[in-house]
Amino acid sequence: MQGIDLLRGLCIVAVVLHHINLRVRLDKTSLGAVMGTAASRILFWSGYNGVIVFFVISGFLITTWSIRRWGTLAQISRRQFYLMRFARIVPCLFGLLAILSIFDRLGVPRFVIDTHRSSLPRALLAALTFHINWLEARTGYLPASWDVLWSLSIEEVFYIFFPLVCTLLRKQALIIAFLCCFLIIGPWARVHTQNQYWADNGYLSCMDGIALGCLAAIAATKFRPGKRTRLALGIFGALLWIFIDVFRMAAFRTGLYKVGLDITTLELGAALLLIALQLGFDSQAGPKSLDAKTSSRIGSAIRAQLLFSPAGWLRWFGRNSYEIYLTHMFVIWPMFFLFQHSGVTINAAPGLFVITTVLAGLLGWTVARFYSEPCNRWLRYKLVQGRDAGKEIAAGSTA
Repeated sequence: MQGIDLLRGLCIVAVVLHHINLRVRLDKTSLGAVMGTAASRILFWSGYNGVIVFFVISGFLITTWSIRRWGTLAQISRRQFYLMRFARIVPCLFGLLAILSIFDRLGVPRFVIDTHRSSLPRALLAALTFHINWLEARTGYLPASWDVLWSLSIEEVFYIFFPLVCTLLRKQALIIAFLCCFLIIGPWARVHTQNQYWADNGYLSCMDGIALGCLAAIAATKFRPGKRTRLALGIFGALLWIFIDVFRMAAFRTGLYKVGLDITTLELGAALLLIALQLGFDSQAGPKSLDAKTSSRIGSAIRAQLLFSPAGWLRWFGRNSYEIYLTHMFVIWPMFFLFQHSGVTINAAPGLFVITTVLAGLLGWTVARFYSEPCNRWLRYKLVQGRDAGKEIAAGSTA
């Protein structure tokens, strides 16, 4: 969906800009002085908030896809769910870990694991068993290309239990009650956890975002409000998001952070916006359904047109957000090295930001187009052995 791709694009660009800014501070440039501290903070220090919104989007898409595929959450095929998740996540993850392992053994600067903190086998184990965040909370940060896997650890642990809980509880009311528990636990964990890394990046500190996305998807399938109500939901959701991400000092003065509700407010804003976007999309799509081949052809034509629209490039980033997220440090470090040794002044940094962001997008697109998406299709066809898998891929409905 165009709207969700746009949101994902905003999030992944925020992450990339944040990681560039950690190496080259734009506020030290003439442009940064003109922009001011507030604008710089919004543009270049929103990476964490972007990941939090990613969690909400992920829960929303997975739940929407599950309901459309199996009718209800209680009827999820656990085997198919896990196999499809494997096909989507593992190829790119395995490729990343293979390259990181080679770089570590070759001693490539910025990619070598500090043996005083961890080791390559230990980091690989953490990545493959989805507890990079737990490892870093205990030993300290891994190199940046490893560190990005903290969010994947949270997502995949959630999705290990998601189909189990849905098929065991069965009744939708019980599933909703279970998901609501995370909305209580999340703020508590963010405030009462002593380890600051774990408070920010722990399982319980972030899973409320995924759970809220799941609840938003359930709500979007149950309610069919009118156009004005949809518009109100979207505006209110956007305002909540803007309040936390843009008007940060005002949000700080409310004291929401003291009870862990600043992140919850951001998550709620994203969830309401997703509901509004989904309901608007459903109302425009109508009941007509298309076969997979036709849907794929129409979708490709639409995406080609959107790329040249004002926000098309953001949607393009959004469609490749997973691959960009995993690979963007492979662009940032070389560009940072070139910038350091080019002899240019710090005032050339804005050009670095633009070029690096574009290159990160191109690398992610290349990985998606020629590696992860073909692997995804092939694995789903082989593992699921059904035309429905191909249909899901062609329709672009996977998270």
